[in-house]
Amino acid sequence: MTNKEALEFCLQYLNERNIDEADFKSLCLVCHIGGFKNSEFFINSDKQADINALISLLERLEKGEPLQYIIGKWDFYESEFLVGEGVLIPRPETEELVDIALKDAKVFSSPVIYDLCSGSGCIGISIAKKIKNSKVFCVEKSEKAFEYLKKNSENINNAVPIFADINDDIDLPMADIIVSNPPYIKSEDIKGLQKELFFEPEMALDGGSDGLVFYKIIKKRYLKKLKEGGIILLEIGNEQGNDIKKLFNNAKIIKDIYGNVRIARIIKE
Repeated sequence: MTNKEALEFCLQYLNERNIDEADFKSLCLVCHIGGFKNSEFFINSDKQADINALISLLERLEKGEPLQYIIGKWDFYESEFLVGEGVLIPRPETEELVDIALKDAKVFSSPVIYDLCSGSGCIGISIAKKIKNSKVFCVEKSEKAFEYLKKNSENINNAVPIFADINDDIDLPMADIIVSNPPYIKSEDIKGLQKELFFEPEMALDGGSDGLVFYKIIKKRYLKKLKEGGIILLEIGNEQGNDIKKLFNNAKIIKDIYGNVRIARIIKE
């Protein structure tokens, strides 16, 4: 079976099972098995595909396992990050948090940046790669996620992975910028999430009874670690704007490209 035929096979398989984004997922799986990029499919379309390996991946997808875990990596902000069981999958809307951090960092000389609840490190490492004279401390408490963080930060000399709970006392230099995409889903809402999210670690999703546990920790423990004029950038849930404003009096709430509340920006005065 050629790669072209394999793609058609995948499409039929996924469509018969009403799996969404069948076109995109089929292309990703065929290219992953073939060992080439999606953009290189056409020049490889007549080469032979490993159909047995492909069927194995399709069965995993049918069971609801995220495509990103099956492939083992995912693109985020011009880079590729290793992901898998135990680590939150990087999402495109979070790239806007990186955009804002990069703009804000321009006013600081050799900025010190924290990436709290770092997960795969996609936020902090993306910033570190763009701002060579920065020092980015990526803090993560999950052992599984930390393994991905370490691998993703290899050869990025200004990204420092730290295995720790953000609620602990961590010896860090004063920060110019703090970024975080912490768990912010209310505990009672976890069970109502879509099927694929059940494969992702609950630790990376559960923000406690009010969804605000980690924001409260950041305010209590990290506001004092931020220099005067320093900036906190937080990804938040689309219904949390008012709660965050109450927690941080001068928080500016920013909507994403889809018009959803997404980011809180706080300047330490």
